[in-house]
Amino acid sequence: MPDAQTPTLRAAARELHDAGLCVLPIKADGSKAAAVPKWTPYKVTRSTPAEHDRWFDGTRPRGIAVVYGGVSGNVEMIEFEGHAIADGLLDEVTDIMDASGLGDDWATVLNGWATESPSGGRHYRVRVEGGDAPGNLKLAQRLAREDEYTDEERQRLREKPNAKILRVQIETRGEGGYGLVEPSSGTVHASGRPYTRIAGGPDSIPTLNADVLAAIHDVCRMLDTVPKPETPKTAPRELRPLPDGGLRPGEDYEQRAEWQDILAGIFRPLLTRGNTTYWGWADGVGGVKATTGRDPARDRLYVFATGSEFQADTPYTKFGAYALVHHGGNHNAAAAELRRRGYGSEPPRRRLNLVDANGPFNDGSSALDPDHYPDVAEGDGAPPSLRVVSSRPELDITNEADALDGVLRLMANEQLPDLYKRSGGPCWVARDDNGAPLVQQLGTDNLRAYMAEHVTSFTVKRDPDGIESEERELLMPKTCSTILGRKDWPLPELRGVVTSPVIRPDGSLLNSPGYDRDTGLYLQPRVPIRRLQPTVTPESLDRARDIVLSQMLADFPWVADSDRAHFLGALLTPILRPYFHGPTPMWVFTATAPGSGKSLLKDILTATYGVADTAWPENDTELRKSITTQLYTTGQPVVVFDNLPNGYIIKTPLISSLLTGEFWGDRVLGSTASVTMPNDRVWVLTGNALRVGGDNARRTMWVRLDPDCPNPDQRDGFKVGDLRPWLRANASTVVAALVTMVRAWLAAGAPTVRVRKGDYSEWASMLAGLLEFIEVPGWMADRQAAAEQDDEALEWMGLLVAWRQKFGAQPVTVGAVLSGVADFVPRDPRTGEMPTANRLGAWLKARDGRYFGTHKVVKIYDRHRCQNTYRVDVHEDGGMGQAEL
Repeated sequence: MPDAQTPTLRAAARELHDAGLCVLPIKADGSKAAAVPKWTPYKVTRSTPAEHDRWFDGTRPRGIAVVYGGVSGNVEMIEFEGHAIADGLLDEVTDIMDASGLGDDWATVLNGWATESPSGGRHYRVRVEGGDAPGNLKLAQRLAREDEYTDEERQRLREKPNAKILRVQIETRGEGGYGLVEPSSGTVHASGRPYTRIAGGPDSIPTLNADVLAAIHDVCRMLDTVPKPETPKTAPRELRPLPDGGLRPGEDYEQRAEWQDILAGIFRPLLTRGNTTYWGWADGVGGVKATTGRDPARDRLYVFATGSEFQADTPYTKFGAYALVHHGGNHNAAAAELRRRGYGSEPPRRRLNLVDANGPFNDGSSALDPDHYPDVAEGDGAPPSLRVVSSRPELDITNEADALDGVLRLMANEQLPDLYKRSGGPCWVARDDNGAPLVQQLGTDNLRAYMAEHVTSFTVKRDPDGIESEERELLMPKTCSTILGRKDWPLPELRGVVTSPVIRPDGSLLNSPGYDRDTGLYLQPRVPIRRLQPTVTPESLDRARDIVLSQMLADFPWVADSDRAHFLGALLTPILRPYFHGPTPMWVFTATAPGSGKSLLKDILTATYGVADTAWPENDTELRKSITTQLYTTGQPVVVFDNLPNGYIIKTPLISSLLTGEFWGDRVLGSTASVTMPNDRVWVLTGNALRVGGDNARRTMWVRLDPDCPNPDQRDGFKVGDLRPWLRANASTVVAALVTMVRAWLAAGAPTVRVRKGDYSEWASMLAGLLEFIEVPGWMADRQAAAEQDDEALEWMGLLVAWRQKFGAQPVTVGAVLSGVADFVPRDPRTGEMPTANRLGAWLKARDGRYFGTHKVVKIYDRHRCQNTYRVDVHEDGGMGQAEL
């Protein structure tokens, strides 16, 4: 019911100002433009009564407007255009508000300050709390009817026949916008009609929470009828009609399905007005969230909420909605299911004429059959067990995105044999010319060739009559590149390759060739695997000890029992590798002279496990490349750097880093990609009179040979004769014997003997217990002899002993050390000369607090001389934790 009009613009300005609103004068020429040179400052600063007096002094015609947004106390105006009122949109919005649970809030808006515009529209104001008033919004539009076109619009259609002429039906004026208010009249509006107050006034603007206002906006958006662009994901593209009136499953479903069946469990119908049905959540919480049927020519689902599977403000066909709800948006799978349910007519298609490639084929692994553990007969030289696959999967690659999804689906369904993944991507296990395992990382060409061999891929082509035909086609290289460019693949993870039976972390024996799902290991035996008895008897353990100790290792010229024990530890470690955590040290095979048997020790490892043999690099850069290559490409569990120079000192910090890490990370050669690989190899160095330096002494297991004769290579009369032919005939037996030793130890409860060896204590204690169980003495009994192999430690030990004898416990300068015990000072390795005082000082600082034998250097700062001095302390019991003297 309209109120009495405010008699003058000045009085209206006062009323608006008193209500906290920002007032603006408007030109009386029908343009609705502000009658000030620049109105933008009034977006942030409210106009004053003094300005109102100037603007509305009666000397010129004016209209009056309100600037909305923060400057007017966070007020927004909601406008229904005159044609929207004529179309009944206000009544429809009110019905939807009631159905959405917003009826009371909407009623306060309608009964607050309401204005009728000259065109018959409605203006409603709301004050927003709990958030800022948004900017100007177009909430609902429709296509203009032909009788509404202006002359300019008709001309535009002549120039661009496909142009859309729109009519805004519901919009807002918010932050940064203004709108005319009553009593503006006369020539202020192009029609000459006035703005009229029909309810309330500036002092009765209702206040709504920002979330409630956003919900009101959403309801208004539901009345937008401008066609939204459709995408193949939500509304499958229109296809050419099938011959003879045939229907595709999706087309048939579109005609026969009901929205209520499609949306059951997600939405429920709330009300229907005309062709439009409004839907709310199925659980009854909240109000209207979606509409269907707004455009009778194209019945589409529009969802306005973000809490469902559907993308907001996007049109969905019935088939598109069904595909999303039941098949994750996979239209091909949805069509196939609908065809099984009787939708659509059978389309004619010319199928591929496939040629049977000699019947079933083998996939090269047991990855898809992890519970199969084949028996391998003694002496049988068969390769890893192969799982028979009866048919090849087919893959439609007409659409590249579908091809990509299809390949990943085949991976996830384990239909791609002999394919695995590791940090660098998909890979397979192969053999080199010597039968050694190789891990081949897949490139684009590898994957394409693999798919050509194992998958029947095709494209579907359609002739002008709509007849489809399948044509054999290989996967596109860019599709292969995209697959390889992923960060993960649904493939079994390859954690390593083993060449003999090994012990799983749970203590069970892995002896089935092929892929083991429990551990991620691929067993590719170096030699045929012997049949093993279910339990280990004392007789079989004695037989195993006899083969290994009394035959194979009997005639080596070990320096001490520890050398034989350490070599046996190297032989047993590959079998135990998955059973323990942490790194292992390196083994150094050294002898007093050539021909002592170092190569035969390496031959034993080669015959039983296979060895990755490489030369010792010239520098650390090449050494790093060599380590990465061995870990990344080879599968042998033993890596040997063979024939180091005579008397070579192993001192590089790169070896120290390798031997203390469970993983090795590096850049792949020829690529910018970096990978991280498990450091699961046995590292062996061989040479005559080898020594160590730096931190490598405590990371070394020594295996020393000394034949104590002039021509060791002429020795004869060995128990097994020539070892190499014996190994060729008995390598499989040796592996079975080693596995038997480990199985017997496990059956006895896997007893350990606590041994301290830094990072390797778990492994060392395990081997100590195993060797004690099989009655092999000497494990790590060479600590003193090993210390004597460390040239650097011996040099510093000699210096500190001489220093202590010369100076006692008295702190002295570096210069005093150089002059007092010059004969014992280590020489500069770069020049071979006596180090300078500065260089020796740097060496001493780097060794502050470190023991060499029972002596250590202690740095003491001399405040009077303002320089470092040093003294030597001696440990009372040789470094075992007692007090120092």
